[in-house]
Amino acid sequence: MHEAPADFPRRALRLGLLVALIVLLLDQATKLALLSTDIRLTYPWPVLPFLDLTVVWNRGISYGLFQQDGEWGRWALTAFKLVAALFLTFWLRKSAGRVEALGIGLIIGGAIGNAIDRILHGAVFDFVHFHIGDFSWYVFNVADAAIVAGVVFMLVGQLFPMRAAPEKPRSGL
Repeated sequence: MHEAPADFPRRALRLGLLVALIVLLLDQATKLALLSTDIRLTYPWPVLPFLDLTVVWNRGISYGLFQQDGEWGRWALTAFKLVAALFLTFWLRKSAGRVEALGIGLIIGGAIGNAIDRILHGAVFDFVHFHIGDFSWYVFNVADAAIVAGVVFMLVGQLFPMRAAPEKPRSGL
């Protein structure tokens, strides 16, 4: 296996942080757009036969687990998200490849996006609802989708690390 170029950690960090920023901006922009619209999503708003927009304020973690109604729980979950984002930023500096860096960036952006919701609203604003007939998937947002995709990219990056391209020999001319 060839060694990665010396500047790879810096490039991986830039890639991951750029992806995190894009996810964060998309997440907050979609939430702001829906929260500031005149459309009231108090009931499901069909977009496609299998997709509705609806408002769910998630006071727990993924899939609505560990619901926290008190202030202590709200701030504990917020702190957890921010510490996780910080930890992942350090991990990003040591990432094994671009795929892993992309995954880590997706998770960082999603974690910060949901942490901002908890700080501003006391809960995470979820609004995308997939369903097929009676089967209903949970309601989520851009940050949640990025976190799930990020985990997949991280796993792929760990299971199938990309080799760095070999450096071309330099001529003495």
